[in-house]
Amino acid sequence: MLSERFTAALIYATQLHANQVRKGSGVPYIAHLLGVASIALEYGANEDEAIAALLHDAIEDQGGATTRKEIRRRFGDNVTAIVDGCTDADTIPKPPWRQRKEAYIAHIPTASSSVLLVSSADKLYNAQSILKDYRVLGESLWERFQGRKEGTLWYYRALVDAFKQTTTTVIIEELERVVVQIEVLASE
Repeated sequence: MLSERFTAALIYATQLHANQVRKGSGVPYIAHLLGVASIALEYGANEDEAIAALLHDAIEDQGGATTRKEIRRRFGDNVTAIVDGCTDADTIPKPPWRQRKEAYIAHIPTASSSVLLVSSADKLYNAQSILKDYRVLGESLWERFQGRKEGTLWYYRALVDAFKQTTTTVIIEELERVVVQIEVLASE
């Protein structure tokens, strides 16, 4: 069961991301964080992992080192380590897109099982969103992404391959199914 720590993390995540929306959709960003936490819980997350799922973008998007320190103060070292493992940049300006993505993929083989769970929940949520939006918007969808079509397709395939080299879990199998659907749709 989830305790008051999860409730506190939900409130904190809502406050941190209050003015943020999803790329190109205008959907409040908290929808993404709730979705990732939901997927993580459905695939067996414990409370620390569920809290990290709510906060997985906090360091990257909402304050870097200052936010990391606050997450550690509020939720402890374990949650902070998971969030760090899901963070591809904590500086402004961020390094170039491809460099960040290559570094993120390279860290997957050494990531903890908790980071792998939260990260794959995040990537599954994103891939599901891409697939849904691609069916509605078609090729214009790719304008939302720094990597455009080619880079985004490369990134998700590389993520699946890196996850599969590390471990095989039901969530990674589901991520691959969704990525394959995107690849098929993109090749039509």
